[in-house]
Amino acid sequence: MTKKSVTKRRLGLWAVGVHGGLATTMIVGAKLIAKGITSESGLITATPAFAGISMMPLDDIVFGGHDVRKSTVFESAYEIYRDNGTIPLEPLLELKEELEEVDANVRTGSVLNCGKTIQNLADPKVRRARSSCKDTYDQIRADIANFKKRHNLDQVVVINLASTEPPLATTKDHQTPTGIERLIREDQKDQVRASTLYCMAALKDGHPFINFTPSNAAVLPGHIKLAQKKNVPIMGNDGKTGETLVKSALAPMFKYRNLPVLTWQGYNILGDRDGQVLADDTNKASKISSKDSVLSSILGYPLHTHVSIDYAPSLSDLKTAWDFIHFKGFLDYKMSLQFTWQGCDAILAAPVALDLVRLADYADRLGEGGVMSHLACFFKNPLGTDEQDLHFQFHNLMDYLEQKRQQRKRSRTKSPKKMTRKKKR
Repeated sequence: MTKKSVTKRRLGLWAVGVHGGLATTMIVGAKLIAKGITSESGLITATPAFAGISMMPLDDIVFGGHDVRKSTVFESAYEIYRDNGTIPLEPLLELKEELEEVDANVRTGSVLNCGKTIQNLADPKVRRARSSCKDTYDQIRADIANFKKRHNLDQVVVINLASTEPPLATTKDHQTPTGIERLIREDQKDQVRASTLYCMAALKDGHPFINFTPSNAAVLPGHIKLAQKKNVPIMGNDGKTGETLVKSALAPMFKYRNLPVLTWQGYNILGDRDGQVLADDTNKASKISSKDSVLSSILGYPLHTHVSIDYAPSLSDLKTAWDFIHFKGFLDYKMSLQFTWQGCDAILAAPVALDLVRLADYADRLGEGGVMSHLACFFKNPLGTDEQDLHFQFHNLMDYLEQKRQQRKRSRTKSPKKMTRKKKR
């Protein structure tokens, strides 16, 4: 049973990094789809596989978020049109007032312990801020609470779309909610990152949290325990949208046909702020770890694998990935396969982010909480499962949906019987 009918429910989407290319494309895309200006291409939740599953209509979602750069959603969208052409100009101009309404819901974010590269991208006022961890944490909670109250929302889903942070070395304090809260209270800035605060703030107040980034500080063991304790959906890590998506679909072919893979070498070039951040080796370490763990998990044996990521400013939000696969066949003859993946980062990722928000809201309405392991097909480093094979991951999601359809069917068939008995009495 749902907590509230979807048609009567008001949902807020709070995006961390709301002025970034991904969040901007997501917001503009949702509004263009709602107006019938563009198709639902890329949205899994719009396919027949979701028949009978009540997904939140995109035009019923209210957008807001945090950002550390001085910009607006419209300015970011215009920049995308100018540099990539992925957002059409005429419809964008028609959305200007609606996007200004979104900006009324945007608040200043934090770059706490996020590394020099991210700090340098932030507004000078944000860089100069000297708030304690506790003050920043309290402000984040207040920002989301005010957003919910101001728009009379039933729930707010928080999604982390911010730039990749450097990896955080975890300690015993990160293993429990009380440990994380102690670090925040005692202002242990070296053991807390901005994403730690965003996740903690969301879960503490009962908001589903999605970590679309590889930043490990965003979902710590203590966060997961808090989500389980409060029965709040939590999902992550690192949206699977490009080269790794292809890997997780292609690697099983070699496994199923007993074609041992000897080498899988990948090379990525990308521009935009994401590429700029990943040009910093400390930030890149989080991404490399996430992208590099897929193959051995699927194939079941160690192999020579390497992923390179380089910054190419002229590409803007477009990216190219070249992969070389060296494998062994019958009579131990060595062969190779190469593929080139060319696409736009935000165009690939935006529908996935919207799918996850809708699924987080759906789980929340059903009263589900903790790790949403059935959503592994959306992530490079999924929580709650070691399964990396895209085919198995996708079927797990389909099984989940069928289970929910059957539960709904049973609840409907039971209701008339109860009513009939009451009438006889």
